[in-house]
Amino acid sequence: MLLVACAPPVLAQQPPPPAPAPVTPEDEAELRRLTEQLAALKEAYAQDVRRLRELDMQVQALQARLPGKAAAATVPAPAQPAAPAAPAAQTPRPEPAQPQAPARPPEGYAGTADDAERARQEMSRSVTDVKEQTRTLFDQRVVFENGLTYNRYDRKQLTLNGFLALDAIFLGNIAIENVESDTLSYNAGLRWGVSPRLTLNLDVPYIARKTVYQKGGAGGAAAAIAQEHSSGHGLGDITASANVRLFNERGWRPDTVLNVGITAPTGREPYGIPWTVLERDDDDFIRFAVPDEQPTGNGVWQASVGLSAVKTSDPAILFANAGMTYSKRGSFDDIDNNPVTVNPGDVKLGNSYYFGAGVAFAFNERTSLSISLSDRLSARARTRYRGGPWTKVIGSDANAAMFNLGVTYALSPNATLVGLLGIGLTPDAPDFTLGFKVPYTL
Repeated sequence: MLLVACAPPVLAQQPPPPAPAPVTPEDEAELRRLTEQLAALKEAYAQDVRRLRELDMQVQALQARLPGKAAAATVPAPAQPAAPAAPAAQTPRPEPAQPQAPARPPEGYAGTADDAERARQEMSRSVTDVKEQTRTLFDQRVVFENGLTYNRYDRKQLTLNGFLALDAIFLGNIAIENVESDTLSYNAGLRWGVSPRLTLNLDVPYIARKTVYQKGGAGGAAAAIAQEHSSGHGLGDITASANVRLFNERGWRPDTVLNVGITAPTGREPYGIPWTVLERDDDDFIRFAVPDEQPTGNGVWQASVGLSAVKTSDPAILFANAGMTYSKRGSFDDIDNNPVTVNPGDVKLGNSYYFGAGVAFAFNERTSLSISLSDRLSARARTRYRGGPWTKVIGSDANAAMFNLGVTYALSPNATLVGLLGIGLTPDAPDFTLGFKVPYTL
């Protein structure tokens, strides 16, 4: 057998890869120019997307109100410009192909029509909830609202019945009066969007109230305190109102809405309620008496008119309102709280003027926080016994200022939870107010 030894073939030597080209100042300047162009295009793209969202919302609102029209089409995604080809200065050795991850749009920008539509719905929900609370929303057809509100009122008054001796010694009776009132109100509301510029509202309240009366100096003794309470519940005064959009938000001009309403005296009026006498003095004058039940309404027709304005400045929402309430004169069979007499007559409640302003912040697509200050000024009421002159009721004027905090949270695409906390700033305002509302959109 013949064995032949073969030498292994000599491998050809390959040249080393070319060294990368040195970076020149021209390349750095070109990189900075391209980076600035990219940033400018991103900013322009973001503005176009925001504008598309606003236009899409307006189109959907109009198409939803026109019979026989299909749902609004989604906004087409803007065409993605092709990336410019890099200048081929040299032809490098081809590298093995690596799997590339799909390109993702920059954070905060929509890459497709579905992304733009989803972002539009998320960013507009918080703004929508705030506008719904300020009665400046007109793109909802029917809204049912359930609300529960608790008010706490506590007022103390010192009564002196006597005279000063030697300008330093008080001779007479000292009495301390304290009134504590707790009110729980349930409100069923209905909002009907008739057109993009008109919304009709109906509010039906049910009120339960308990008031505790305390009087110091009972029986002539300064340390003795008498206490009694009364309560009442029933239907409150029903209000029908309308919101009319005057101007749309554009540039510096805010959304401006005219609010008009009428309140019917469907609740129990505070006139003609029997009073129970608990204490009389030596001259048979009434010292302490309480009503047998608590009223649930004002007893007179009222009309209100006002203006509301809302300006969005992402992420803040500015809002303000102002208006007045006019009370019509009412006639009653008895306007005296004396339990042993009946005196028919007329009552004219004082007109009231209200104003307020605040700001809301949309934290995310589901939550927003609002801070506001509101005030209501009421003039003195007047009464007139049948056949007699008008007299002003001392102490019936009021200045009720409130500091308000509100939170909205989207429970579902159709329901929102609204929490409200009001803190009284003046003696005529409630000590605090706590409320919850759940508007449900059909």
